[in-house]
Amino acid sequence: MLPSLFIDIVAFIFGACIGSFLNVCIYRIPEGLSIVYPGSRCPRCETIIPFYDNIPIISYLLLAGKCRTCHLPIALRYPFVELLGGLFGLASVHTFGPTVQAGVVFVFIATLIVVTFIDLDHRIIPDRISLPGIPFFFLAAFALPAIAWQARAIGIVAGGGILFAVAWIYHRITGREGMGGGDIKLLAMIGAMIGWQGILFTIFAASALGTIVGLLAMLKSGKGMQLAIPFGPFLAGGAMIYLFFGERLIDWYLLV
Repeated sequence: MLPSLFIDIVAFIFGACIGSFLNVCIYRIPEGLSIVYPGSRCPRCETIIPFYDNIPIISYLLLAGKCRTCHLPIALRYPFVELLGGLFGLASVHTFGPTVQAGVVFVFIATLIVVTFIDLDHRIIPDRISLPGIPFFFLAAFALPAIAWQARAIGIVAGGGILFAVAWIYHRITGREGMGGGDIKLLAMIGAMIGWQGILFTIFAASALGTIVGLLAMLKSGKGMQLAIPFGPFLAGGAMIYLFFGERLIDWYLLV
């Protein structure tokens, strides 16, 4: 048996390295660019970043948050996403052990991180992520024995169907588009991973989080109901909460 501390360190470092790759995905996928070639470049001066300046989190600190070549600031988001990757790598191993199950959960969370930041930046959830993600996570989730495949199959239909129904009703009442097709496909992908029970929890949690954040954002901006806030990040957040705390929160709620 490997020492627990060693496993934690490896999980964090691995997650942070994946977080660095997620930054590439977040930047390039909406632009229709390859996520493999060319290598990492400074988004300002387009200088290729050498490996010693591309160490997750550490390089940002050593460079004081600036490009070595053009000396322009590097967005704080880059080390933040790397830190998220490290923390979720650590959380996955702590929750599910050093298992295939933990790996599947981490890949799912990494996908949700990419979706979250793309939606925040561009108000879109790319089909090239969500549509392949539906069959991929349906099959990958066989590593999660607690969620039956039937529940996940229903989760795909329910996930897409519930949001489609909400979007259709909203459009019929107001004459405006209130929810994009990307959210519908994203929830279908989430259902493929965590099943219909997880879908219900995700919708409830996302609605609660969205309401709180939305009210605060409207008060701060002064735009009232005209303020548009992407729903994808809240769906992603709700799914993450379910993976790590869902069963305990549901048990607590039923006991209250």
